[in-house]
Amino acid sequence: MRRLIGFLAAFVVVAALAAAPAQAADRLTAVFSLSGTTGKYVVSNPGTADVSGWKLVFELPAGVTASSPQNASLSQNGTKVTLTPAFYINTVKAGGSTEPYSPAFTLSSAAQPTSCTLNGAKCDGTGEPPPAPAGVTAEYTVSGTQARFVVANHTSASISNWSVVFDLPAGVTASSADNGTVSQSGTTVTLTPVYYNSTIGAGRTTEPYSPTFTVSRSGAEPTSCRVNDVNCDGAADVPPSAPGGLKSTVKTTRTVSLAWDAAKAGSLPVTAYEVYNGSALATTVPETNATVTGLTPNTEYTFTVKARDRKGNLSTASAPVTVKTNDPAADTQAPSVPTGLQSTGKDSASVKLAWTASTDNTGVANYDVLVDGKVATTVAGTSATVAGLSPSTEYAFTVRARDLYDNLSAATAALKVKTDDVVGDGYARVGYFVQWGIYGRQYFVKNLDTTGNAARLTHINYAFANVDPVNLTCLQGVTKGTTSDPQDPSQGDGAGDAEADYGRPFSAAQSVDGVADTGWEKLRGNYNQLKKLKAKYPKLKVLISIGGWTYSKYFSDVAKTDASRKKFAASCIDTYVKGNLPDYNGAGGPGTAAGIFDGIDLDWEWPGAEGHAGNHVSPDDKHNNTLLIAEFRRQLDELTKSTGKRYLLSAFTPADPAKIDAGWELAEVAKSMDIFNVQGYDFHGAGSDNSWEPNRTGHQGNLYADTDDPYSFHFSVENAVKPYLDAGVNPRKLTLGLAYYGRGWQNVTDGGKSGEWQAAKGAAPGQFQEEAGTRGYSNLIASVPDCRVVHDEQAVATSCYTGDNGQWWTFDDAWSIQKKTAWLRSKNLLGAMIWEMSGDPGVLTKALDDGLK
Repeated sequence: MRRLIGFLAAFVVVAALAAAPAQAADRLTAVFSLSGTTGKYVVSNPGTADVSGWKLVFELPAGVTASSPQNASLSQNGTKVTLTPAFYINTVKAGGSTEPYSPAFTLSSAAQPTSCTLNGAKCDGTGEPPPAPAGVTAEYTVSGTQARFVVANHTSASISNWSVVFDLPAGVTASSADNGTVSQSGTTVTLTPVYYNSTIGAGRTTEPYSPTFTVSRSGAEPTSCRVNDVNCDGAADVPPSAPGGLKSTVKTTRTVSLAWDAAKAGSLPVTAYEVYNGSALATTVPETNATVTGLTPNTEYTFTVKARDRKGNLSTASAPVTVKTNDPAADTQAPSVPTGLQSTGKDSASVKLAWTASTDNTGVANYDVLVDGKVATTVAGTSATVAGLSPSTEYAFTVRARDLYDNLSAATAALKVKTDDVVGDGYARVGYFVQWGIYGRQYFVKNLDTTGNAARLTHINYAFANVDPVNLTCLQGVTKGTTSDPQDPSQGDGAGDAEADYGRPFSAAQSVDGVADTGWEKLRGNYNQLKKLKAKYPKLKVLISIGGWTYSKYFSDVAKTDASRKKFAASCIDTYVKGNLPDYNGAGGPGTAAGIFDGIDLDWEWPGAEGHAGNHVSPDDKHNNTLLIAEFRRQLDELTKSTGKRYLLSAFTPADPAKIDAGWELAEVAKSMDIFNVQGYDFHGAGSDNSWEPNRTGHQGNLYADTDDPYSFHFSVENAVKPYLDAGVNPRKLTLGLAYYGRGWQNVTDGGKSGEWQAAKGAAPGQFQEEAGTRGYSNLIASVPDCRVVHDEQAVATSCYTGDNGQWWTFDDAWSIQKKTAWLRSKNLLGAMIWEMSGDPGVLTKALDDGLK
């Protein structure tokens, strides 16, 4: 790792030693002396101005260690030793030195350093000085298990909301942060500031409040480091080294297996290797070996390999190796069948397999691993990891052997393995957060935290992203709705809200960590607050939800062809998962939203069926919907090869059997999808324009079919889930939708049933003028006076009634949620989904959480 040395060098002005060359004018110097096994460096300042902030780095011979520092702190990584001065010698006076308090230390054996740098330049003052740092830098130091990052701002303006992302050696963990927070995934650690050091003034650092934390191994140093997605020392990215030792380990008539030495990481860890057949990319793998298939017998090929880091930087190509495939006429005998196929591990997206080797007269070349009868991977050894699988899904695995002349054995007997759930053994709690909630509702991301709901949720779906009506790509819109009429067929054309998403500065009172936006950040608005929320709750997953009632108009168009599906999925992943937001009033830019979204939630309302006025609908929507979801899964899995992180794919799916039949090939879609968020509400309602069911009340989310229901089809949660289970969808892929709002009617007669299934005269006044017939739960309870709550035990439905010719409302409350959670647990469903979080002051989600524990 390249560490920043002397980040305050920009402020240093010193004079030259008379004997030193001209280019050494702005230097401190250091002279080493050795007495027995005690080493000492005397640092001198030959200039005419005091120098503050220095660091000395030297190399020792292999096997020699330094310890017991005096007047300094010391850390050693391999042969490299870093000395950081004590505060009382951190400033070296003009014409002075560190004597009599020069840093000293004990060596394990008497030895001279092999090299020495002071503030990045040679200790004797010769050679070219390092360039002054620019932008933002971060310097890491460690003493024992106590680590520290000092972040410096070398620009002429304040910076806010910085973060440091670094990798630790395998097995090393970071914890117990002070002046910041740390979250870790694998070897990657994200360090974020607390409110009082999140803004760094021009030319200043985070001192004296730099974040510190504990590492689990003494002296552990990061293997890579990025601050605001640039290298911590401010230098340009260094790509990995070219892989060495490329060789062919085995060949057949149609395959060539290759192996090579691991590349040395540059600025970032190596995450994958690209294998080239001539100039064409043949395959991408995470390991240092690969098998290239589909070759022509008795033909010569030239292969090279490039290393790729986490950001996609490529190394130069390895030295080429030329291989000629075998002639199939030389052998026609097949190998024996592999034996002992077993699973050695699994998670929600992969299964590890092992088996006993086959035998063959000319030698076994490799093995095909088949999933449900199709080749998933080809390996040279007797073990494999099959990735890209769907959670909660049973697969049949077989293996067959191939010899050097492509004679194939018969396949093994099938081994059936079911992948794990996306939430392990627990239950999902998926809550929708609406971008427009920050306006009339005054509901901010911070409210998820202050209500206690963020700690109870497993997933947040951020609603909504739109579809560009011209380019048919994901649209990160920069305007709000194009018309105030929610029923206007063009209401969603080109609409979006970049202001709410990432443009609006939030005050300290509206911010998750209590830190106000300055308005100059590249990431503001809800996205920045979600980033802060994830830092506080590292296990929380956030998905971008695309579509919704208003923004589903062009889904049919983007799903129509293979080319349009590929284009749409790529644009959505680029914008949201990779975080490449378009510029909006100084916000946005490449990578600004990276790491916020953990996947995609598709909310097409509805494929092959009516939805919002003006929606495009085609009889081909049903199959095209399947292909679109499969394309998202394919592209997300491809991204996983580069990042090592698996991305979630979910969808909002209908309760109406007619809409399921018109738009959903459930069994096929289940192969690609992680979560079906099944609509468990809106069974009945008046609608804001009274176009729905204005003349009769009805439960909007009853668990069971109501025996008093006068309609021909009896909607219920049970009936909504049944088609999915009947189609063979694993119940651990299904969440049950809950409504955190009520639907209401006015001028409702009593009918002896407290208004249930009775005559009405349109939608009751809503929480907002444009949303008649709808109130969030907390608003409903507070704003509809004298509404007597009734619990229908048979249907499991909650309603309230204000009296004859008054208002009647249907909604979920803690009682119904308790009943529904017991039911979903009995059905072994994955969990519950919520539309939407602004309606809950904390009561409903607590009831949900309690019911799922």
